[in-house]
Amino acid sequence: MINILQIVCKDHQNAPARIKLIDQFMVYLLICGIAQFAFCIVVGNYPFNAFLAGFGTVVAQFVLLANLRQQINPANAKEFKQISPTRAFSDFVFGSLVLHFLGYHFVN
Repeated sequence: MINILQIVCKDHQNAPARIKLIDQFMVYLLICGIAQFAFCIVVGNYPFNAFLAGFGTVVAQFVLLANLRQQINPANAKEFKQISPTRAFSDFVFGSLVLHFLGYHFVN
């Protein structure tokens, strides 16, 4: 387990700045999701729609970021020849806007 963490940390140090920024945002979303779930367990889930909208939005944003990270990673350039980093980012922004619009309307 320690060897795996050392390999991941070593590879992360050599990653481009964009990848590091995406990774930091993914860690932030993970912490937000854990905090929302813990809040729901400790305090309760009275406005259940709000919990579902918030937690679902965090999880979906994490998935969108994982896809963006995979598409702009230089190590995966062979698999995503037709998708430029600009196109991948614009798809991510459009998907995020739609996601947050749906989450906002789900809270009701």
